[in-house]
Amino acid sequence: MGPTDFFESSAWACGFRRIAGLDEAGRGPLAGPVIAAVVVLPRRRSFDDLDDSKLLSENQRNRLFTAITTQAQAWGVGSASEEEIDEFNILGATRLAGYRAFNQIASPPDYLLLDALLLPTVSVRQRSVIKGDQLSISIAAASILAKVSRDRIMATYHAQYPDYQFDLHKGYPTPEHLKRLRQFGPCPGHRRSFRPVQACLNG
Repeated sequence: MGPTDFFESSAWACGFRRIAGLDEAGRGPLAGPVIAAVVVLPRRRSFDDLDDSKLLSENQRNRLFTAITTQAQAWGVGSASEEEIDEFNILGATRLAGYRAFNQIASPPDYLLLDALLLPTVSVRQRSVIKGDQLSISIAAASILAKVSRDRIMATYHAQYPDYQFDLHKGYPTPEHLKRLRQFGPCPGHRRSFRPVQACLNG
């Protein structure tokens, strides 16, 4: 069925007018930043094929990225680096990326829908939705912006560190990535606090 505007319509019915969805990409990888995106869609705006970014092809995501960024009322993307992930842990860094994405929007939303997350430092009404990227059109749109933005960053990592094939696995712990991590050791883009990277550092 795909995501709907059920949660957005519920917020509209309560008097909220700038309803945003927030989602992240990159909590599980061993390398690269974690990226969050916030999207405010026009009321009753839908996009063909809009869905959780993980269920779409790369071509679908890229097409939707262009459609969303040109037609959304507002959007923002924020990141937290590998060093910040190591310092604050992945949950803290994800919240930091979300806070930075939220602050990219000049006229802040008055209601925020999130995928199984809350942002304690953001002082607007929030609703955490389990599997929100599959249920809410705003969260699904944010998931696409976050995923495409992160994939593009990992393409630049591949250009810097081609031995690890970041263009293929985007830093996730695939067998090939783990093999190359053991073979070449961690690069500057790896997260030192993640166990497989620690194991390589400890020899």
